[in-house]
Amino acid sequence: MLQSVDAVQRTESLSEIRTLEQLRHFVHVQLCRRENLLEYQFPMTELEIQQSGRRCGVQFLLHGPRSVRLAAVWAEAVNELLLYDATGHRFNRIRLPHRIVSC
Repeated sequence: MLQSVDAVQRTESLSEIRTLEQLRHFVHVQLCRRENLLEYQFPMTELEIQQSGRRCGVQFLLHGPRSVRLAAVWAEAVNELLLYDATGHRFNRIRLPHRIVSC
């Protein structure tokens, strides 16, 4: 999954994240950097988290080498992003400054 240079520059800063696509890219970059992985070599999947039939968040999973998995969870209600390393320990908690608009 190759991203344009423009997309990379837009999502390097938390203040620029306003869409789910920008959040997705930001998460991918952060998880890859955590384990020194090349972004274009490892895919990321996502799962919508629902409560009472409504989306309340998104879980992102980065599939690294040798079955390594890193994760992030975006909690929509509090607009917070939780990042987890390959051992399952949370390594960062980020409060997003702007509400995410679904594409």
